[in-house]
Amino acid sequence: MKNQTILITGGTTGIGLATAQLLSAEGAKVIVTGRNPETLAAAKALLPAGTVILKSDSGSLTEAQALGAEVSRHAPRLDGVFLNAGIGQFGPFEAMTPQHFDDMFGVNVRGLYFQLQSLLPLLANPSSVVFNASVVAQLGLPAASIYSATKAAVVSLGKTLAVELAPRGIRINTLSPGPITTPIYNKLGFPPEAQKGFEENMAAQSLLKRFGTAGEVAQLARFLLSGDSSYIIGAEFLVAGGVNLT
Repeated sequence: MKNQTILITGGTTGIGLATAQLLSAEGAKVIVTGRNPETLAAAKALLPAGTVILKSDSGSLTEAQALGAEVSRHAPRLDGVFLNAGIGQFGPFEAMTPQHFDDMFGVNVRGLYFQLQSLLPLLANPSSVVFNASVVAQLGLPAASIYSATKAAVVSLGKTLAVELAPRGIRINTLSPGPITTPIYNKLGFPPEAQKGFEENMAAQSLLKRFGTAGEVAQLARFLLSGDSSYIIGAEFLVAGGVNLT
């Protein structure tokens, strides 16, 4: 990853942060975005000096469309982009509101789409883009109707945009994590007991009987962002411990 410049959205916590740490350790210049002042400050302490940390809200259309201009102030080109930022709010179908719908589609789909559009002038030829979706796009998971729909949309975009952008030398692939230990599980909107039951059920469904780690997903993200995956394009990779098989 030496001499590579990589942007990671949602790079201040969880999978994004683990990927930023891994790529930095391998010599990449890393740019991360986040929207929470506390996690932005924490990331600054955890990532090497020279890491560019930008405040940018993936849920804001204005900020999504301005991301390319913001990044261009720090890097003339990008060799890779990990569009990782996402949110999840779970609950029964009858409890979901238009606000839930707008919030999740705004960050997970609209944000990703227009962030990539704004970054196109910076993407090198060749370059690699990785979308972060979720195994729930493949499952019928109760209480995850809107979240699952957003991630299914991301998987679809990973295929269609891979075809459209291939002539520009841009490879797009998608990774779909399963149950991974990240801060998102503290933001699902479940009461404490319900959240505990949800997490226990997800771990039980894994063939490995455990949650994965952000570092395990970061290893795959690193592979897809690097030249090691130069003949892989338009593919989806599950990092799910086999929950899709049970």
